[in-house]
Amino acid sequence: MAPKSRSYQISPTPVTVVGHLLFIALTTLVLVWLLKFREGFALESANKSKIFNLHPFLMVVGFILMAGEGIMAYKAIPDRRDMKVQRSVHLTLQTIALGCGIFGIVVIFKFQKEANIPDMYTLHSWLGMSAVCLFGLQYLLGFFSYVFPGAESYARAAYRPWHTFGGMVIFLLAIATAEMGLLQKFLSLGLLREQEALIVNFIGLLLFLFAVAVGLAVVLPTYY
Repeated sequence: MAPKSRSYQISPTPVTVVGHLLFIALTTLVLVWLLKFREGFALESANKSKIFNLHPFLMVVGFILMAGEGIMAYKAIPDRRDMKVQRSVHLTLQTIALGCGIFGIVVIFKFQKEANIPDMYTLHSWLGMSAVCLFGLQYLLGFFSYVFPGAESYARAAYRPWHTFGGMVIFLLAIATAEMGLLQKFLSLGLLREQEALIVNFIGLLLFLFAVAVGLAVVLPTYY
Protein backbone atom coordinates (compact mmCIF):
# COMPACT_ATOMS: atom_id res chain seq x y z
CA MET A 1 0.00 0.00 0.00
CA ALA A 2 1.47 3.37 -1.08
CA PRO A 3 2.30 5.80 1.71
CA LYS A 4 0.00 8.75 2.09
CA SER A 5 1.16 12.04 0.65
CA ARG A 6 2.32 14.63 3.17
CA SER A 7 2.34 17.49 0.66
CA TYR A 8 -0.72 19.04 2.31
CA GLN A 9 0.78 18.99 5.78
CA ILE A 10 1.86 22.33 7.24
CA SER A 11 4.26 22.74 10.13
CA PRO A 12 3.09 25.02 12.95
CA THR A 13 6.54 26.66 13.09
CA PRO A 14 5.98 29.30 10.35
CA VAL A 15 2.54 30.00 11.81
CA THR A 16 4.04 30.72 15.24
CA VAL A 17 6.63 32.98 13.58
CA VAL A 18 3.80 34.96 12.00
CA GLY A 19 2.16 35.10 15.42
CA HIS A 20 5.34 36.52 16.97
CA LEU A 21 5.58 39.17 14.23
CA LEU A 22 1.95 40.14 14.81
CA PHE A 23 2.74 40.41 18.53
CA ILE A 24 5.48 42.94 17.76
CA ALA A 25 3.32 44.87 15.27
CA LEU A 26 0.37 45.06 17.65
CA THR A 27 2.49 46.16 20.60
CA THR A 28 4.03 48.89 18.45
CA LEU A 29 0.67 50.13 17.16
CA VAL A 30 -0.89 50.18 20.63
CA LEU A 31 2.06 52.16 22.03
CA VAL A 32 1.97 54.61 19.10
CA TRP A 33 -1.77 55.09 19.55
CA LEU A 34 -1.66 55.66 23.31
CA LEU A 35 1.58 57.66 23.49
CA LYS A 36 1.21 59.82 20.38
CA PHE A 37 -2.54 60.32 20.06
CA ARG A 38 -3.90 59.68 23.59
CA GLU A 39 -1.29 61.55 25.73
CA GLY A 40 0.27 58.43 27.29
CA PHE A 41 -0.78 56.67 30.47
CA ALA A 42 -0.44 57.00 34.23
CA LEU A 43 -1.92 55.38 37.31
CA GLU A 44 -2.39 58.73 39.03
CA SER A 45 -3.14 61.85 37.00
CA ALA A 46 -5.44 64.87 36.89
CA ASN A 47 -5.98 63.90 33.24
CA LYS A 48 -8.30 60.91 33.66
CA SER A 49 -7.73 59.79 30.08
CA LYS A 50 -4.18 58.82 31.03
CA ILE A 51 -5.58 56.46 33.67
CA PHE A 52 -7.99 54.99 31.12
CA ASN A 53 -5.17 54.45 28.62
CA LEU A 54 -3.60 51.87 30.90
CA HIS A 55 -6.66 49.69 30.33
CA PRO A 56 -6.26 49.02 26.57
CA PHE A 57 -2.50 48.61 26.99
CA LEU A 58 -2.84 46.04 29.77
CA MET A 59 -5.72 44.16 28.14
CA VAL A 60 -4.37 44.04 24.58
CA VAL A 61 -0.62 43.71 25.13
CA GLY A 62 -0.53 42.25 28.62
CA PHE A 63 -3.59 40.02 28.61
CA ILE A 64 -4.44 38.99 25.04
CA LEU A 65 -1.01 38.97 23.39
CA MET A 66 0.73 37.30 26.33
CA ALA A 67 -2.03 34.70 26.56
CA GLY A 68 -1.74 34.03 22.84
CA GLU A 69 2.03 33.60 23.09
CA GLY A 70 1.48 31.26 26.03
CA ILE A 71 -0.94 29.18 23.99
CA MET A 72 1.58 28.93 21.14
CA ALA A 73 4.43 27.98 23.48
CA TYR A 74 3.92 24.25 22.94
CA LYS A 75 4.29 24.70 19.16
CA ALA A 76 6.87 27.50 19.17
CA ILE A 77 9.31 25.46 21.29
CA PRO A 78 10.36 22.23 19.52
CA ASP A 79 8.73 19.09 20.93
CA ARG A 80 12.04 17.27 21.08
CA ARG A 81 13.12 19.47 23.97
CA ASP A 82 12.19 18.79 27.55
CA MET A 83 8.43 19.12 28.03
CA LYS A 84 9.16 20.98 31.28
CA VAL A 85 10.59 23.88 29.26
CA GLN A 86 7.38 24.21 27.25
CA ARG A 87 5.27 23.97 30.38
CA SER A 88 7.38 26.56 32.22
CA VAL A 89 7.16 29.05 29.35
CA HIS A 90 3.41 28.43 29.02
CA LEU A 91 2.86 28.90 32.76
CA THR A 92 5.03 32.03 32.96
CA LEU A 93 3.28 33.76 30.05
CA GLN A 94 -0.17 32.83 31.32
CA THR A 95 0.73 34.12 34.78
CA ILE A 96 1.76 37.46 33.26
CA ALA A 97 -1.45 37.52 31.22
CA LEU A 98 -3.62 36.85 34.27
CA GLY A 99 -1.84 39.53 36.29
CA CYS A 100 -2.25 42.09 33.51
CA GLY A 101 -5.90 41.14 33.05
CA ILE A 102 -6.67 41.64 36.73
CA PHE A 103 -4.72 44.92 36.83
CA GLY A 104 -6.53 46.08 33.69
CA ILE A 105 -9.89 45.49 35.39
CA VAL A 106 -8.72 47.37 38.51
CA VAL A 107 -7.56 50.30 36.38
CA ILE A 108 -10.86 50.67 34.50
CA PHE A 109 -12.82 50.58 37.76
CA LYS A 110 -10.49 53.26 39.14
CA PHE A 111 -10.96 55.41 36.04
CA GLN A 112 -14.74 55.10 36.07
CA LYS A 113 -14.93 55.90 39.78
CA GLU A 114 -12.80 59.04 39.42
CA ALA A 115 -14.64 60.09 36.24
CA ASN A 116 -18.07 59.39 37.79
CA ILE A 117 -18.99 56.85 35.11
CA PRO A 118 -21.26 53.87 35.98
CA ASP A 119 -19.63 50.42 36.10
CA MET A 120 -20.53 47.30 34.13
CA TYR A 121 -23.28 48.73 31.91
CA THR A 122 -22.02 47.69 28.44
CA LEU A 123 -21.73 44.30 26.76
CA HIS A 124 -17.99 44.99 26.42
CA SER A 125 -17.65 45.20 30.20
CA TRP A 126 -19.74 42.06 30.75
CA LEU A 127 -17.70 40.01 28.29
CA GLY A 128 -14.42 41.45 29.55
CA MET A 129 -15.16 40.55 33.15
CA SER A 130 -16.30 37.09 32.03
CA ALA A 131 -13.07 36.58 30.05
CA VAL A 132 -10.81 37.49 32.99
CA CYS A 133 -12.80 35.43 35.50
CA LEU A 134 -12.89 32.38 33.21
CA PHE A 135 -9.18 32.81 32.52
CA GLY A 136 -8.52 32.78 36.26
CA LEU A 137 -10.59 29.61 36.67
CA GLN A 138 -8.80 27.99 33.72
CA TYR A 139 -5.47 28.97 35.26
CA LEU A 140 -6.31 27.35 38.60
CA LEU A 141 -7.60 24.15 36.99
CA GLY A 142 -4.51 23.93 34.81
CA PHE A 143 -2.19 24.62 37.73
CA PHE A 144 -3.66 21.88 39.92
CA SER A 145 -3.82 19.46 36.98
CA TYR A 146 -0.33 19.93 35.51
CA VAL A 147 1.87 21.76 38.02
CA PHE A 148 0.60 20.55 41.38
CA PRO A 149 2.54 17.33 42.15
CA GLY A 150 -0.48 15.44 43.48
CA ALA A 151 -2.34 15.22 40.16
CA GLU A 152 -2.68 11.71 38.70
CA SER A 153 -1.35 11.10 35.17
CA TYR A 154 -4.65 9.66 33.92
CA ALA A 155 -6.51 12.73 35.22
CA ARG A 156 -4.06 15.00 33.39
CA ALA A 157 -4.55 13.10 30.14
CA ALA A 158 -8.34 13.16 30.46
CA TYR A 159 -8.41 16.90 31.19
CA ARG A 160 -5.95 17.94 28.45
CA PRO A 161 -8.44 18.27 25.52
CA TRP A 162 -10.83 20.23 27.74
CA HIS A 163 -8.00 22.49 28.89
CA THR A 164 -7.05 23.18 25.26
CA PHE A 165 -10.65 23.75 24.19
CA GLY A 166 -11.44 25.97 27.19
CA GLY A 167 -8.28 28.00 26.67
CA MET A 168 -9.15 28.71 23.03
CA VAL A 169 -12.75 29.65 23.89
CA ILE A 170 -11.56 32.13 26.54
CA PHE A 171 -8.88 33.51 24.21
CA LEU A 172 -11.42 34.09 21.42
CA LEU A 173 -13.80 35.67 23.93
CA ALA A 174 -11.02 38.09 24.91
CA ILE A 175 -10.37 38.89 21.25
CA ALA A 176 -14.07 39.59 20.63
CA THR A 177 -14.21 41.78 23.75
CA ALA A 178 -11.17 43.79 22.63
CA GLU A 179 -12.70 44.33 19.19
CA MET A 180 -15.87 45.62 20.84
CA GLY A 181 -13.81 47.90 23.08
CA LEU A 182 -11.93 49.34 20.10
CA LEU A 183 -15.20 50.02 18.28
CA GLN A 184 -16.68 51.59 21.40
CA LYS A 185 -13.65 53.89 21.76
CA PHE A 186 -13.61 54.66 18.03
CA LEU A 187 -17.22 55.85 18.16
CA SER A 188 -16.86 57.76 21.43
CA LEU A 189 -13.89 59.70 20.00
CA GLY A 190 -15.83 60.50 16.83
CA LEU A 191 -13.01 59.26 14.61
CA LEU A 192 -13.46 59.27 10.82
CA ARG A 193 -10.60 59.01 8.33
CA GLU A 194 -7.76 60.62 10.26
CA GLN A 195 -4.50 58.88 11.11
CA GLU A 196 -5.66 57.80 14.56
CA ALA A 197 -8.69 56.10 13.03
CA LEU A 198 -6.42 54.07 10.74
CA ILE A 199 -4.26 52.99 13.67
CA VAL A 200 -7.26 51.87 15.73
CA ASN A 201 -8.67 49.95 12.76
CA PHE A 202 -5.33 48.27 12.08
CA ILE A 203 -5.09 47.23 15.74
CA GLY A 204 -8.48 45.53 15.35
CA LEU A 205 -7.48 43.87 12.07
CA LEU A 206 -4.16 42.59 13.42
CA LEU A 207 -5.88 41.27 16.55
CA PHE A 208 -8.10 39.16 14.31
CA LEU A 209 -5.07 37.89 12.37
CA PHE A 210 -3.28 37.12 15.65
CA ALA A 211 -6.28 35.05 16.75
CA VAL A 212 -6.14 33.17 13.44
CA ALA A 213 -2.42 32.49 13.89
CA VAL A 214 -2.88 31.23 17.45
CA GLY A 215 -5.82 29.02 16.50
CA LEU A 216 -3.99 27.57 13.50
CA ALA A 217 -0.87 26.89 15.58
CA VAL A 218 -3.00 24.94 18.06
CA VAL A 219 -4.75 22.71 15.51
CA LEU A 220 -1.71 21.97 13.35
CA PRO A 221 0.19 18.83 14.39
CA THR A 222 3.97 18.89 14.72
CA TYR A 223 5.96 16.81 12.22
CA TYR A 224 9.58 15.73 12.49
